[in-house]
Amino acid sequence: MNTEQFYPIYLKADKVTIDSRKITANDIFFAFSGENFDAATVAEKAIEQGALAVIVENKEFENSEKNIFYVPSTLEFLQQLAIHHRNQLSIPIIGLTGSNGKTTTKELIHAVLSEKYNVQYTFGNLNNHIGVPLTLLSIKPEHEMAVIEMGANHQKEIELLSNIAKPNFGYITNFGKAHLEGFGGFEGVIKGKSELYDYLKTNQQTIVVNENDPIQVEKTENYLHKITFGKESSDYQFELVSIDHFVGLKYQNEKVVSKLTGDYNFTNLCAAVSLGFHFGVDFTLIKKAIEKYTPTNMRSQIVKKDGKILVLDTYNANPSSMSASLNNFITFEGSKTIIIGDMLELGEESEKEHQDILNLAENLGFNQIITVGKQFKKVNIHSASFEKTDDLIEFLKENKIQSGNILLKASRGISLEKAIDFI
Repeated sequence: MNTEQFYPIYLKADKVTIDSRKITANDIFFAFSGENFDAATVAEKAIEQGALAVIVENKEFENSEKNIFYVPSTLEFLQQLAIHHRNQLSIPIIGLTGSNGKTTTKELIHAVLSEKYNVQYTFGNLNNHIGVPLTLLSIKPEHEMAVIEMGANHQKEIELLSNIAKPNFGYITNFGKAHLEGFGGFEGVIKGKSELYDYLKTNQQTIVVNENDPIQVEKTENYLHKITFGKESSDYQFELVSIDHFVGLKYQNEKVVSKLTGDYNFTNLCAAVSLGFHFGVDFTLIKKAIEKYTPTNMRSQIVKKDGKILVLDTYNANPSSMSASLNNFITFEGSKTIIIGDMLELGEESEKEHQDILNLAENLGFNQIITVGKQFKKVNIHSASFEKTDDLIEFLKENKIQSGNILLKASRGISLEKAIDFI
């Protein structure tokens, strides 16, 4: 079985899934196996549940009469099928990566473009070597464009994802201190993320550039196919607007304010609006989309609870985003408590980066500092510190936070959002 042979079957399917628990009628199920589970063992059951076809990499479960097909690697077959499908598409594909703000920017772009077009986009954070193919394979004939988020923590991953998604437009949100361990330091981050630029340049596609970011400017210098924002000489110029901690922008005397907190989201808004303009979306519709968009994914999300303001940013954290969050949060009026958790995948730089963030927090003068995680515990000698979120929860049960404003910020692995119910 090869992708060209299988493609007609794929075209008849409703969707592609890798989760045996979510199989419904007319699905294609890719049986991925883990260390302790061979998904191919449920191949027959998947067909009984109504699956149109199943792809397995264990030959003993092959049964072509039942549309259970063997391939040497389910992952490679998934990727090749996605590439084949991408090659049939003539719609614009927007590729997106960066150290911070990828998901928020993706959702803003989707919201803006959806005012005029039927847009498919990456669900949640399915942005890796499996998620990108699944997103591509979810693109149907009715879709008029797509926004594909691409994540990475090592060199060559963005190169791989770019060659699968083959974007016509690309944007790197920023270059920050994220996944330093995998990328081999900050210079490695720049090199790894810039693999998107390399693809776009090689294939003469369009790059979206924030001209206030010197790295973006340097990496796209003398390249002709660009959409730019940020400077007076850029294609689009915006002014930062901030009202009651919500960030927005002003364009030609028209203001639009989002439900996102943090000035660091300004460039995310600018990128979405710039792409909206490029694709002919009227500013009244852009304004409507941005004002309507409500973050619900624990990214720069403001929640009011028992008379307190909670800023939830617990989906991810690195030194760059943590610093931005703290500097934003200190501007809130009234008393302020921060609950910050470990920043993961920093390698040899971990202790230094955690110490730097703690120093920043102490210098900013928050009313209360609470840290969670082994890395922060190593360096935090002045305030409450816990190794795990469960330990924090036990503390919160007996010690109510008095501050009117509370920030929760940590890497995903800390699961800091579990503490929300106890604040």
